[in-house]
Amino acid sequence: MAAALARLSRRTLADPSRLLPLRRLLSAEAAAPAVSPAAGPPLTPSDRVKWDYRGQRRIIPLGQWVPNIAVDAYVAPNVVLAGQVTVCDGASVWNGAVLRGDLNKITVGFCSNVQERCVLHAAWKSPTGLPAETLVERYVTVGAYSLLRSCTIEPECIIGQHSILMEGSLVETNSILESGSVLPPGRRIPTGELWAGNPAHFVRKLTHEEILEIPKLAVAINDLMQSHFSEFLPYSTVYLEVEKMKKALNISL
Repeated sequence: MAAALARLSRRTLADPSRLLPLRRLLSAEAAAPAVSPAAGPPLTPSDRVKWDYRGQRRIIPLGQWVPNIAVDAYVAPNVVLAGQVTVCDGASVWNGAVLRGDLNKITVGFCSNVQERCVLHAAWKSPTGLPAETLVERYVTVGAYSLLRSCTIEPECIIGQHSILMEGSLVETNSILESGSVLPPGRRIPTGELWAGNPAHFVRKLTHEEILEIPKLAVAINDLMQSHFSEFLPYSTVYLEVEKMKKALNISL
């Protein structure tokens, strides 16, 4: 059988006229579109393109709990608020932050700010017996990339960037936690003190001038928030780009 096929191939190559039908067959198959019997009619542009520009969900209800945002609070478009979350008047939650109140309450108080990429969560219960909710009271500044879990921050405090506050920790009024610090579970920072380190420890007492600057920082960020809030729209403008793309592709609007 192999010898017969070899002889046939040699004869075909020796006579170029025999290659002509084969070339025509191959060119016809290459030009014809590959359509399977079950494919059905060809798709039109309107069938092929399904426009969906809803984007990321910012507000995520969980069961009976729906996040509550005050009218004059600023929540960036790519923030995620889920479950038992309350953002009070004048507060701001900046880009990329996640507030996940699926197990317990999370509250951001008046004129407080939660900066970029922070994560706030709450456990079922606290080892100290204190409420397990995460409470950020008024005039508090929470630096970027911080993690807060079932902790309480009393009014007029500063939490430095990249800080971690574990379950049951408490930061009392007019206190500062330096950047990169870790506050272990159940640890308390007394009023008017500066703490730092991993684990966080007492550094020194704050001066009267430093204590006066704490609420001023929160107010300054609130003023900056107003400029962002004036440019913020409650709806997406992606539909404008979609309409532009439809016109470029000659698809009916």
